[in-house]
Amino acid sequence: MKVLMVEPGKAPYETEIEGGLESLQKAVGGSIQAVYPYDDPVALICNEEGKLMGLPLNRSLTDDNGEIYDIIAGNFILTGLTEDNFGDLSPELMEKFSEQFKHPEEFVRIAGKILGVKQPVPGESEPRE
Repeated sequence: MKVLMVEPGKAPYETEIEGGLESLQKAVGGSIQAVYPYDDPVALICNEEGKLMGLPLNRSLTDDNGEIYDIIAGNFILTGLTEDNFGDLSPELMEKFSEQFKHPEEFVRIAGKILGVKQPVPGESEPRE
């Protein structure tokens, strides 16, 4: 199954994993949690206990106004969806989400609000807005 892997501090990359539970658990380092934050037919699969385990913060999830409503801790993958299971992420969605998650984020709290600060990708001088 072709998926997009997103690791803390790194640019996302396409990889291939087997479709079973064990492969998904191995990819995220533990029990999986699937969330569906997008209108596109994709699942974001992360470690269910990533924050409790103290895994490094990775990327933020934002609402339509750009406000952070959650931060994923640890590795996560994006998969496509079939009628009843996870499947290959289409080339178009692979490109879309590779661009969306291209820049690693560092998180800061300012005046009680958490902000995600995009970091440069290795080989680039500054992230593009």
